[in-house]
Amino acid sequence: QVQLVESGGGLVQAGGSLRLSCAASRRIIGIDYIGWYRQAPGKQRELVASMPSGGSPDYVGSVKGRFTISRDNAKTTVYLQMNSLQPEDTAVYYCNVVAGWATFWGQGTQVTVSS
Repeated sequence: QVQLVESGGGLVQAGGSLRLSCAASRRIIGIDYIGWYRQAPGKQRELVASMPSGGSPDYVGSVKGRFTISRDNAKTTVYLQMNSLQPEDTAVYYCNVVAGWATFWGQGTQVTVSS
């Protein structure tokens, strides 16, 4: 079973940056889609950024121009570069990879932005 391990979360001041990484325990063949979700306390999980294989990335409006999703095919690692972070970005962030009928989730990494 493939596991996704996330890293890069932490505490940052407003205006700062973080880069989240999501590494697969082994190479995933036939990736169709990658995505980053987040869940703040008391709120539903929301899709923050996504990118279909061979397609263009898409972002929720609140992070457009600040977040960038990318993928390292050789390492089967997914990244989320987050700039100009704001307190409302505070949440647990999860990566998601879909390959055919299989879907994989990371365990989540906490991002806390102080004002």
